Amino acid sequence: MAIANKVIHNPITGETIRFQKTSRDTHGALLEMESIFYPFSKEPLSHYHPYQTELFMVQEGRIHIRINGTVKELVKGEKLEIAPNTIHSMWNPYTKKAKLTWKVQPAMNTEYLLETGMGLAVNGRVGKKGAPGFLQSILILKHYKDVYRLAKPSYSLQRILTIILSPLAHLAGYKPVYKEYLD
Repeated sequence: MAIANKVIHNPITGETIRFQKTSRDTHGALLEMESIFYPFSKEPLSHYHPYQTELFMVQEGRIHIRINGTVKELVKGEKLEIAPNTIHSMWNPYTKKAKLTWKVQPAMNTEYLLETGMGLAVNGRVGKKGAPGFLQSILILKHYKDVYRLAKPSYSLQRILTIILSPLAHLAGYKPVYKEYLD
């Protein structure tokens, strides 16, 4: 479980997160983090959050965000709110780091998703772009379906795939949550 001031890092995508307020601190109302995107970080898969609103405030540097296919630049002092079900991705293509305040409301179990994904990356259990392998992704998508969904394929197809392939993923030794990544 995330605690205030815990730091997690993804060496593949070039992102570091410091939890400021966790689900436990706010009784589930808010997850607040400081996120650092190092220079030339990679664009993650386009995704959306079905029930959560995100607020990003740029504290230092600048960042790219793709919203519904259109790329926008955010600079120091700017903020952006992303409504539920808005397809997006964020990365830093620049030569200097970007630091953001990132708020997620309600928190739900987003911190576990972040800890799991970054823990897998630290342990070398992701591909060159920072995403877990197919069967690992199946379990993550199923377990965290209320906080994270890929833009493609359609959610209906994601549900079918996760239902059909989850038993195989479990048999192969994958888990949706790894306790060693959660403090």
